[in-house]
Amino acid sequence: MNKIQLSDKFTLKKMIRFTLPSVTMMVIMSIYSVVDGLFVSNLLGDLALSAVNVVMPLVMIIGAVGLMLGSGGSALVAKTFGEGEDKRANKYFSMIVFSCIGIGLLLSAICLIFLRDILSLMGGSDLIIEDCMSYGYIMVGGSVLFMLQCMFQSFFPVAEKPQLGMILSVGAGVANMALDFIFIKYAKLGIFGAGLATVIGFAIGGGVALIYFVFSRKSVIKVSLCGFYPKQFWYACYNGASEFMSNVSASFVGILYNVQLLKLVGEKGIAAYSAMMYTDFVFLAVFFGFTMGIAPVISYNLGAGRFGELKSVFKKSVFLVVLGSLLAVTLAESLSYPIAYAFVHYDKELMDMTVHGFRIFAISYIFCGINIWCSGFFTAVCNGGASAFISFLRALLFRGGAVMLLPLIWGIDGIWSAVVLAEGATAIVSVILFVCFRKRYKYGNVVLGE
Repeated sequence: MNKIQLSDKFTLKKMIRFTLPSVTMMVIMSIYSVVDGLFVSNLLGDLALSAVNVVMPLVMIIGAVGLMLGSGGSALVAKTFGEGEDKRANKYFSMIVFSCIGIGLLLSAICLIFLRDILSLMGGSDLIIEDCMSYGYIMVGGSVLFMLQCMFQSFFPVAEKPQLGMILSVGAGVANMALDFIFIKYAKLGIFGAGLATVIGFAIGGGVALIYFVFSRKSVIKVSLCGFYPKQFWYACYNGASEFMSNVSASFVGILYNVQLLKLVGEKGIAAYSAMMYTDFVFLAVFFGFTMGIAPVISYNLGAGRFGELKSVFKKSVFLVVLGSLLAVTLAESLSYPIAYAFVHYDKELMDMTVHGFRIFAISYIFCGINIWCSGFFTAVCNGGASAFISFLRALLFRGGAVMLLPLIWGIDGIWSAVVLAEGATAIVSVILFVCFRKRYKYGNVVLGE
């Protein structure tokens, strides 16, 4: 099968082929997180699952820095390649990698020093705080590897090696799942073992990728000695700010969910939300993976001035995102009971709460695909402001406001409904932005048929 390059003309079939490895990579990463939750819940119980859900927002905030540098930096590097400046593109890539490592070490050290205080503020009650600390030490300690994994996800398509990213994700996932079983069931390491298995997975996804980009002679981008380019560094940060905003905001809102659920129904509510979040990772991974896979194609065509191809890629992408949204909401609704059973079958009250909540929560999938694609598209065309605006509305303002206000009206159903309201409101703004910017980037208005 012929290798697909960024400079190719993309048919619908070729687009699916090129983005499928990125989608698979993201889905596999989310699945091994789900398996993590399944092992913890079924072997250690609902309190351990609650502890994992308290720690994960902190880990995701640190990982968001890597995602920001990857998404913003990959658009910069791909656009520079499109302009015909290969050597300059490689220097920018190398700077971004070194910056990710340095920032990651600093953030990890600070969080480890104040870990107990941080986790207590994030919902770690006296009943679960020790489990939170056990899981938190190993996860935060290995978060640099997680940052690298998040960053390189965006660079594999730029390197025209999306399949390699998928292979590393499969390896990381298999290792994590196997070690989860060994460390928890046989080695009796408890929740610390679950964290250790996850960090070893990070080492495969992030550490092995780093080795590849340093030593490979086949990659079109390589890590090598370079200077620091302040303008390009801040440009990458600005352009990737939406992805940082989205992940940090989601983590902050996750903390609000934990606090609200603890107040309304106690630790069982956090366990139910944990099961939903693990499942949510898988569904959203499809949209994030597709957006990540096609973004370098958009950036390359923008840099090369190929606006006809940019318009074609845009229209085909919108079609696939809308189709995926319809399939996602249908699948999620039909699988609500099996998903809840897999996580919390040992507690009927908890399982009933999870099924009911997820059936409300899953309605959001009709809207979230277009929001993720909209934010990713504007990152790809180097419009960090529009991208960050969408992420701010979706992940923080609308969702955070809804989770604080709706429970006052509908109780716990208000918590499950918050994401539906937030995604629906953001989808309206996303469509408006697509219409407003259609002439600047010359992709036309799909709705009006231009």
